[in-house]
Amino acid sequence: MDKPFLDKLRKIDPYVPGEQPKTADIIKLNANENPYPPAPGVTEVLRTFDTAKLAIYPDANAKALKTAIAERFDLQPTQVFLGNGSDDVLALAFQSFFCSDKPILYPDITYSFYPVWCDLFRIPYENMPLDEDFCVNVRDYDKPNGGIVLPNPNAPTGRGVSLEFLEDLLQHNQDCVVIIDEAYVDFGAQSAVPLLAKYENLLIVQTTSKSRSLAGMRIGYALGSETLISTLEAVKNSYNSYTMDAIALAVGEASIRDEDYFQQTCRKVSTTRDRSAEALRALGFTVLPSLTNFLFVTHPEKKAPDIFAALREKGIFIRYFKLPRIDNYLRITVGTDEQMDKLIAALKEILL
Repeated sequence: MDKPFLDKLRKIDPYVPGEQPKTADIIKLNANENPYPPAPGVTEVLRTFDTAKLAIYPDANAKALKTAIAERFDLQPTQVFLGNGSDDVLALAFQSFFCSDKPILYPDITYSFYPVWCDLFRIPYENMPLDEDFCVNVRDYDKPNGGIVLPNPNAPTGRGVSLEFLEDLLQHNQDCVVIIDEAYVDFGAQSAVPLLAKYENLLIVQTTSKSRSLAGMRIGYALGSETLISTLEAVKNSYNSYTMDAIALAVGEASIRDEDYFQQTCRKVSTTRDRSAEALRALGFTVLPSLTNFLFVTHPEKKAPDIFAALREKGIFIRYFKLPRIDNYLRITVGTDEQMDKLIAALKEILL
């Protein structure tokens, strides 16, 4: 039977997130989630939250949470934008700032949501190849473009760039919006926040999903000039003025306010990451330097998809990307010390 309406539907290959296990006995190291609980204040908010507040709309301006974030970064609340996770913030930024006929630029090996948004919003783009060590060459971005997106640190490689690198990038691209995606910056990389006062075209996107253990809450935010933030607000308010719910706003503020717990958790993850990297190298793995909460590894003798499948059989989930240049690499989220010890023990059995 002829169905002509099918020809009018949007055809797109969506982003595929890490698998969520169906049982509780899985060691889950495949989605870059934090293995530790959120700040104690988060638990208190959830315990005492007045559910009567759910009968009314939340604060569309999110004043309390924006103020907490602004104070942490020594900015004004008008320089903070909130969204339903950093993916929501990035999607809105793509719609808001990448509106020319010139291609936007980003690395060829990076967060796989970027090409999805480009296809969805009909944004032309060009991939800038990482070098053989998976590093970014800043000179690759010295060309006419409609915008730049650069994760720092990059995913899935884990590599970061310096503040000097970021300023070089901005100095040579002042006629477009430059987005620095800092989803993993809290685990050891240099943030671009000090450059905000100098570059009005800089937008920094961060998330509470990784370093603040709130992946299940979906709180992301952007930091930038009032010009960029007001543009984001206008685009958001053109289709949904209430992207953040009342519970998320309260939980987010409690998390941002607890700086000591945040720093403690980041140190624990980073320490376990570095210890696990050495253990993996002792097993013969090549481990890329990481400034994130994950490790990107390859083995000279055992193929990545075989290791991935063998670990899955043992109840350990990691991430494998069947993509050009990285189809023999694995991404391993940093778990607790106990989880990582079990991973190393399982790998020793697999590699025998």
